Amino acid sequence: MIPTLKARAAQTVAQRKVPDETIAELQEAGLFRILQPKRWGGYEMHPNVFYEVQKLLAEGCMSTGWVYGVVGGHPYELALFHNQAQIDVWGEDTSILISSSYQPVGKVERTEGGFYLSGRWGFSSGSDHCQWVLLGAMIPPEKEGDAPDMRTFLVPRKDYVIDDKWHVFGLQGTGSQDIVVDRAFVPDYRTHKSVDGFLCRNPGQAENDAPLYCLPWAQIFLRLVSTSALGAAKGAAKTALEIAQSRVSTNTGKASKADPFLLSAIARVMAQVDEMEVTLRRNMDDMLAHAERGEDVPMEKRTLYRFQSASVVRRCAALVDELLPLLGGRAIYMHSPIIQPWLDLMAARAHVANDPNNTAADLVGGMLGQPPSFMFV
Repeated sequence: MIPTLKARAAQTVAQRKVPDETIAELQEAGLFRILQPKRWGGYEMHPNVFYEVQKLLAEGCMSTGWVYGVVGGHPYELALFHNQAQIDVWGEDTSILISSSYQPVGKVERTEGGFYLSGRWGFSSGSDHCQWVLLGAMIPPEKEGDAPDMRTFLVPRKDYVIDDKWHVFGLQGTGSQDIVVDRAFVPDYRTHKSVDGFLCRNPGQAENDAPLYCLPWAQIFLRLVSTSALGAAKGAAKTALEIAQSRVSTNTGKASKADPFLLSAIARVMAQVDEMEVTLRRNMDDMLAHAERGEDVPMEKRTLYRFQSASVVRRCAALVDELLPLLGGRAIYMHSPIIQPWLDLMAARAHVANDPNNTAADLVGGMLGQPPSFMFV
């Protein structure tokens, strides 16, 4: 699909969403089912299979890889919900897709059997292609002194409006629109407690009891929003190599393919992307091995693995940024094939999960015997 995605890149940017035909092709190939439970027509594959697919898609178009990662990862979280929530979504059609916005900005009112949810959430990638959405909110404590209860609320398409606010300089094709909810009722069983995902003790594990679903949900999600950067960086390096094959500077008369600085920059991208891939693959292998042995993943590993994932996008963006000034004046035109992955990588840095500064304190704090300050780890 990589050549096809490259050919559709301009269309994806212009439409500010992944084209419908691309989503249909991903569906037809079964790629959204990789992390979906077998009892719902999925494959229950190793997460590394999912991330390998995501990287390849992002090599052709980072927006497509991003949307695939986020939307394709949600079957994993739905598998952690109460079984009735899974029935609500997949009971009649196991191909239903879900978008998300986990910002805990919603207003929550308690009521019998559940909650009323209201608010506006931004950055819901791929929302135009989805029939449900996962939304973050804090449930106010019932008693003074209790901590707020952070949850994810599962809401059907009939209960929210998509507001077209996605006008950005990069990752335009992710269609990460605003979601608006006006006092929708959400039954308690259609909520997922953050603490359950942290402790790896989720209601959905009663039916979905494979070791795969015993992993920390945060560790799955963090990779969903960083992995596409690896594919985009690799694609940018290959593009730079293609430009260098024929480019001769009109000022110096020197061929780019003989420029040691450009060749070194390309080499750094390929070598460091490979190093990150090896590390992240090892991390997921290690966590799944713990789960297969019926063990919890040690917290010192979880904080390290979160920091390593959070560092990926900024590292990839910096590596690709080195290429641009070495490719001459023509590389800055919008039609240059290296501009879009460069813009996409710069934009991807803005996601909160892609800021290693947010995770460093917990990594070092753990070495000092302190518990993590944030449960999304």
